[in-house]
Amino acid sequence: MDTQSAPMEPEPYDLIITNGVCVTAADVAALDVAVKDEKIVLLAPSRSLASAKASRIIDAEGGYVMPGGIDCHVHLQEPSMFGKGTSADSFESGTRSAVAGGNTTIIAFAPQQKHLDSVLEALETTHQLARDNCYCDYGLHLLVSNPCAKALSEFKSLALDEGISSLKIYMTYSALQLRDDEILSVLLTARRNRILTMIHAENGDVLNWLTDQLEAANLFAPKYHSSSRPPVLESEATNRAIALSSLVTNTPILLVHVSDPEAALRIRQAQTAGQPVFAETCPQYLFLTRDDLDKPGFEGAKFLCSPPPRNREDQVAIWRGLKNGTFTVLSSDHCPFRFDDAETGKKTCITHDHPVGKFKHVPNGLPGIETRLPLALSANKLALTKFAEVTSTNAAKLYGLYPQKGSMIPGVSDADLVVFYPEGKLRGTAVTNGMLHHDCDYTPYEGHVVDNWPRYTILRGSVVWDRDGAGIAGSKGYGKFVKRGPSSLAGIWETVEEEGTFDLEAL
Repeated sequence: MDTQSAPMEPEPYDLIITNGVCVTAADVAALDVAVKDEKIVLLAPSRSLASAKASRIIDAEGGYVMPGGIDCHVHLQEPSMFGKGTSADSFESGTRSAVAGGNTTIIAFAPQQKHLDSVLEALETTHQLARDNCYCDYGLHLLVSNPCAKALSEFKSLALDEGISSLKIYMTYSALQLRDDEILSVLLTARRNRILTMIHAENGDVLNWLTDQLEAANLFAPKYHSSSRPPVLESEATNRAIALSSLVTNTPILLVHVSDPEAALRIRQAQTAGQPVFAETCPQYLFLTRDDLDKPGFEGAKFLCSPPPRNREDQVAIWRGLKNGTFTVLSSDHCPFRFDDAETGKKTCITHDHPVGKFKHVPNGLPGIETRLPLALSANKLALTKFAEVTSTNAAKLYGLYPQKGSMIPGVSDADLVVFYPEGKLRGTAVTNGMLHHDCDYTPYEGHVVDNWPRYTILRGSVVWDRDGAGIAGSKGYGKFVKRGPSSLAGIWETVEEEGTFDLEAL
């Protein structure tokens, strides 16, 4: 008698998300998502996997399912480089807040201080702070403030051995500012090692002069921070950064946290001319204005960041830049300092003689890692595909994470996902600091109304945020360091190869 073995039962999935609307940078479609061994393994017609075997099934109830947010500009647990201020968030609390805001990956900074001659030493110091402490995956940018011969010689190891394919330099702040010749040395060495150079573009010398003029006139309140940094400082420095990058045979650069329409216009012109120039903006330039710095007493310090928020007309131009592609990414520039803290926070600058402080000594930065996605989605100003592009996919491509991150390609992409509520379920929800998960005692977006929020955040197939359930559902240490390759966005390095090597005789 012939016998036949029973057909093998299909192995259950680890997770299924059914009844959702999947949104990527390319498409919007009603699809189910199946996850196995930390990867997306199947996209199937909506509800077709509702009865499949899985360790967990999430009914998205018609909500959007997107690649997890990638916040590629985050400051955590950095050394004090601007006076007495100390970051309110550690890697633990900052990444906890990140997952509650729908982010599955962040890229923070490893700062080289001026007295250090090694960037590898600065990197290891930051690794020690982040290792085993993160709720989400993370990468690191190298922040270069002393581009001496030794530091420049280590760029090759950064790229080849350490998985660091981006660095940041400053054109302002005495603790970080590089002169033009130092900028050129960084650009040339970065170019040779396929490292993207991020630039904080403000004219530091003019800023210092204006600050001296304001103080001589006894103008110290937080609102004068805006007066010390008028838009022309940003547009001039942006133009200079683009000129310097073009001098070094069109070295790729990214202008960070752009707030000024004139700077954005100069960036757009460079892009139109074919230069590998990219740009980032942030929620503070879409939802805050310089009027916020003019709150009574010291309250304006809650909104003090650099560049400062501009005016409402400028917000319109910045939104336009996101829509038309001038801005590649929308990041938070999360840089939190506690407000009601005279030891390490914003109030370190308050004295008997200066009861509203001195604006130049106010710790400079805002919290925003958890509110970035809800604010931008609720504004309803970007097409859904553009929203996914600027909050996740472009960051993955720009910083060498794609297609592992920032996408939903079966068999290739990590199962990093954010599931939003169905439209209308959270309409009219006011942001309060009490609902957030950072270690800062305020949010500059207090009272701003949002219509959606991440319901679930899923990192490599594990639910790490469940807003209606446990809240923070992941564990500290589950987030891991992700080594990054060269940027794959818009053929950046192919363009560089076509340009050829830097040739002094061709200048």
